[in-house]
Amino acid sequence: MKALIALEDGKVFEGASLGIEGETAGEVVFNTSMTGYQEIMTDPSYKGQIVTMTYPLIGNYGVNGDDVESGGPKVEGFLVREFSKITSNYAATEDLLDYLRRNRLMAVEEIDTRALTKHIRSKGAMKAIISTIDPDPESLVKKARESRGIVGIDLVKEVTCDKPSLFDGSDGSPFCVVMDFGVKMNILRMLKKQGCKVMVVPARTKASDILAMKPDGVLLSNGPGDPQGVPDVVEEIRKLFGQVPIFGICLGQQLLGLAYGGTTYKLKFGHRGGNQPIKDLKTGRVHIASENHGFAVNIDSIKDEPVRATHMNLNDGTLEGIEHERYPIFSVQFHPEASPGPHDTYGLFARFKETMEVVKKENHA
Repeated sequence: MKALIALEDGKVFEGASLGIEGETAGEVVFNTSMTGYQEIMTDPSYKGQIVTMTYPLIGNYGVNGDDVESGGPKVEGFLVREFSKITSNYAATEDLLDYLRRNRLMAVEEIDTRALTKHIRSKGAMKAIISTIDPDPESLVKKARESRGIVGIDLVKEVTCDKPSLFDGSDGSPFCVVMDFGVKMNILRMLKKQGCKVMVVPARTKASDILAMKPDGVLLSNGPGDPQGVPDVVEEIRKLFGQVPIFGICLGQQLLGLAYGGTTYKLKFGHRGGNQPIKDLKTGRVHIASENHGFAVNIDSIKDEPVRATHMNLNDGTLEGIEHERYPIFSVQFHPEASPGPHDTYGLFARFKETMEVVKKENHA
């Protein structure tokens, strides 16, 4: 079945649908990962986006019940050069094509993904629409321009949990509360691996309610879209300063940046893939990390809080880590839990646990 992908700037690409009829809109972006398509599709941070995979063959190892980052696909659409018709992996429980059809995800192959990626790199990530039911390119371009996009939009409310829950019944120490802005499952798994008791709460949980749980620390999770779309969440985060240790990841860092009184800005085409070079400014060591974000913090805009940069992206020099100089608060823009991606920065979870334990001991001294 023929499918058209129309971009808001008038560019139109043609491909073959998997047989799922309809239309879907989102911001079209690209991801450079060679593996991990299941983690990418189920990552809540991709809500509102149509993902283009730059690696040409996707699906050869199938899918399984373990490599998911949420309850199901969160991307608005999935574009590839070719879907593998063969599944070969001992852990596979289902073919990728069957998985896509079962979840009614609009996926298109036979796209010139190299041309599309080069176009996004040149013109920037932009609004787009996938359609199998409207054959008129001009009509689709108009629909793409009129779609909601992601700038200034609250996408967090579409992926956060409904109520607080104890992760996997864990009962360890220290006790960490995770503010769920679209948290990836592997962040929770990594906290549990550190021996933490983990409570996941909705994004708009009040700071007073979080502090009433008497946590040893709070993790601000990853999530989708524009951090400026959730100003009320920023206000609650600010109330946690000086009360408990805080660790922010991806959107969590951007929200911290706003809570510090700074500003964020939209990147031209974002960072999405498992091969981002990140320099630790303290040690000079370079890590390769997994990333998925389209916004960044402008550290020069932070005037009211004593903070310093801790990490930098070597591709474009953008800020990748911030640390507060007075409070036990630190954050990173990349994903230390990987999935998919390298394991270079797993140690940040150990650092967070150690920080919680030190502060807890000082408070009880």
